[in-house]
Amino acid sequence: MQFHTETTALITGAAQGLGLAIAKELIGQGCSKLVLTDINPAGEATAEALSKDGVEASFIQTDMSDTEAAIAMVNDAAARMGSVTALVNAAGNTERGSILDTSPDHWDRIHDTNSKGPFFALQRFAQLAIEKKYEAAAVNILSIVVHGGLPFLAPYGASKAALLYTTKNSANTLAKHHIRVNGINVGWMDTPGEDDRQRASHDRPAGWIKDAEDNMPFGKLVKPEEVAALTAFLLGPQSGVVTGSIIDFDQQVVGAYPDTNDN
Repeated sequence: MQFHTETTALITGAAQGLGLAIAKELIGQGCSKLVLTDINPAGEATAEALSKDGVEASFIQTDMSDTEAAIAMVNDAAARMGSVTALVNAAGNTERGSILDTSPDHWDRIHDTNSKGPFFALQRFAQLAIEKKYEAAAVNILSIVVHGGLPFLAPYGASKAALLYTTKNSANTLAKHHIRVNGINVGWMDTPGEDDRQRASHDRPAGWIKDAEDNMPFGKLVKPEEVAALTAFLLGPQSGVVTGSIIDFDQQVVGAYPDTNDN
């Protein structure tokens, strides 16, 4: 169905993985104007590849840890498309660190990318929508680890928890302006970025995904296309007035434990 024919979308972290999957999903639902951003300059080629059959996709290389750059990114995207009616904060720094070994610089680096940059991108996005009086919707890509997570995800989980708060707080603030903000707590996902991180930080061998998936309840990791479909739903008219919602997109139920009853 063509639910996004009027959508003008700005997607961060879109050179590959989830951000790219979201761009493709929106295009499949009729979106013809998109701006992709990423710290990786390869996003330029990604945007060029998407620009066909009437689709106008462009690229802005952006380091989301640079707050001024994040704000300028929104202004630039609005100038290119005339408006930004849909924002997806998908960029993220997944560096490892625990409560015992995270340095202040390490903490700042992760939080600047994962919570501060998205906060001010969302702020500027909302300001423009209010100034020009159009309805808009945003989705913040969060993480299931906001519920606790693993020891080596301490600063990462804290940064996503901060963005979760921003999601709910801004949804409440912006509802009267017809701007909706929702979030998705994504579980362990099969992306090129995750493959790179597992190899670099955990010495995973080639083919590690198969072994990991064999131990998952549904026999697979979360796939980007699945999260992209939910993101497009939350950005579009099908989700109606839904705002301030945080959806756990995972196969492990938070708070549930294995059945230890042998009877």
